[in-house]
Order: sequence, then C-alpha cells, then structure tokens
Amino acid sequence: MRDYTTNQKITGPVLLTAPSWDDYELIDAGSGQKLERFGRYRLVRPEPQAIWAPSLPLDIWNRADAQFKRTRHDDSPGEWVRNQPLPEQWLLHYDNLRLWVRLTPFRHTGIFPEHTAHWEWMQRQLSAGARQSSVLVLFGYTGLTTLFAAQLGARVCHVDASRPAVRWAQANQEASDLLERPIRWIIDDVMKFVRREIRRGSRYDMIVMDPPVFGRGPKGEIWRLGEALPELLTLCTSILSQQPVGVLVNAYATNFSSIALYNTLAAVMHPYAGNVSAGELALYDTTAQRLLPTALYARWSST
Repeated sequence: MRDYTTNQKITGPVLLTAPSWDDYELIDAGSGQKLERFGRYRLVRPEPQAIWAPSLPLDIWNRADAQFKRTRHDDSPGEWVRNQPLPEQWLLHYDNLRLWVRLTPFRHTGIFPEHTAHWEWMQRQLSAGARQSSVLVLFGYTGLTTLFAAQLGARVCHVDASRPAVRWAQANQEASDLLERPIRWIIDDVMKFVRREIRRGSRYDMIVMDPPVFGRGPKGEIWRLGEALPELLTLCTSILSQQPVGVLVNAYATNFSSIALYNTLAAVMHPYAGNVSAGELALYDTTAQRLLPTALYARWSST
C-alpha cells in the first residue's frame, strides 16, 4: 500500500532478529533478567521486558561470572557482583571487527548485539551508490555501527557527547585494525553539531542514530527523546546528500510504539521517494528458542 500524500511506501511493523555470532549468546531470559555470554564469560543483567519465567534452573544462573544488581542508593543505578575475578576488559570478535567489552556502572557492556540486525540493510544500501558513501552516526557510543560502516568502505563521522565513550570507540577502531579508515571522531552535543553541519553545507548519504530517552550534552545540554527527536530528524534532512541511501533511528526504554517512530520518520522524509519501515529488534534465546524484544526502530531506504 502507498500513502498517496507522500512519496513513501507504507510497510507494516517488521521484527528484526540479530544474526547469531560465536562470541555472543543470549542463553536465557526471565524474571526481569537475562543471562548472556560475552566471549567466555557469562553475565546476568536486568531486563524489564523479560516478564516470563526463565527456562534454566536457578543454580545455572547463580554460576554466572558476574551479575549486575540494582542498589537502593539514589546516586547509583547498581553494581556488578563478581563471582570470580574478571579482566578489566576483553575482546569479542564479529567477522573482522574486534570489540572491547567492559562492565560499566550502568549495566552496559559497550556491546549491543541487536544492532547487527541492521547491518545487512546497511551493506545493501551503501553498496547501491556509485561512489564512496558518507555516513553520519549520531549518539555513536562505542562505535560498533561506525566501524562496520567504515569496514564497508564508507567515510564516517561519529558523534557522541561522552568523551569516555568516544575513546572506547577509538580503542575498538585500533583493535579492529581500522586506523587507516576515514573516521571523524566528534565529542559534541548532537543537536549543536547538526546545526553547524547545516551552516557548513555538509552532506551525508546515510544517517544513523541511537538516541537515549534522556541525556546530557558535554555542556549540560538536555536531551528528551519525545521533545527533541522530531526536530533532530528535520534538521538531518538538511544535511542529506542529493542521493541519500538511508536513515535509521533506534530507540530504547521508551513508551513510544514503533508506529510512532514510523510516523515521525515518514513525516520528515516525505519529499524523498523510498520506503519507510519500522518495528522491533530482538535477540534469540538459545535455550527456550524464543525472542527477547530489545528496542524499536524506524528506517528509510532509498531502494
């Protein structure tokens, strides 16, 4: 079906499941937690979406190498309880990429395996152009998408407000032997950066963003997803090239639906002929053989 008020073809919600890879596994999920394997180490982390009962017995969960437990302190989201000594960081492999895993105070590890569900789409879109593509990655965190795009041969600009996150991404670049690839690393508030790119006349063939529900820029700038996302997407249309190939938005921990993301992206991309799709990202639970929802997404494709 086509929306005749725009150039967009309407696509219903689509579920994308991350492909399996040797160094990561979702072993089990349930009771508000997930049991994962990152390389050789098993970790237990909170997972609000997993409201069902886990499949594996409790003693297997208790043998995990580390577990993130929430604390009652207002100034601390929680802490890692280690059942055995763990290295400060260790490497994971995904194809030719090598990525550092760390246990952060906010339960994250620097790796979002569900993002790999987009990588086949990215490769297809970036290969559609007749020249080297330019990619802008906003809220780029530890750089997985940035490095994948660079590995494909794109010129990439990576923007994040966190200096430690950008340094982590640069360490991943070095570990992956991609130091010679053209990547610009920018530590800045995303909205301010995009406005400057408009004034400079910069252009990108693909824009990928992974915005938080709430965040702060390096100078205390406030980001609220519901208020800022429509404006950011509108600004981004001003820095798209004459022949853009893709725009991708991921969203975590929000009460929005994928339809809301779809409508928001379709509204700003209506001058461009192409397809808009939206849905959920999921990870495959290898024990119960079921899916764990992880995030929402919307993406515009030129082809």
